[in-house]
Amino acid sequence: MNKHIKKVYAPMTETGFYILLCLKQEMHGYGIVKKTERLTGGEVKISPGTLYGSLSKMEKDGLIRFIREEENRKIYRITELGNQVLDLEMKRIERLYHSMAEVR
Repeated sequence: MNKHIKKVYAPMTETGFYILLCLKQEMHGYGIVKKTERLTGGEVKISPGTLYGSLSKMEKDGLIRFIREEENRKIYRITELGNQVLDLEMKRIERLYHSMAEVR
């Protein structure tokens, strides 16, 4: 993972985190929005502008890739680089959680 990717994506925004997490399976933008809402009990809502801007940037940076189009919807999937970035963020979140639990 190069310095640019690490600088831009670590730490991640909640939006970026949920986009990559959802794209562990092939999915289109609206599916990402709905799955994120379901996973967070409605706490995180991704607006279309934020979503499509993030998808475009992540695709350009090689974190996700376009798979195909179905019924005028672009289907994406996380790449190996995207998995590395997501794993890095998950480890950071786990470290935060363990630190918090230790001082409670």
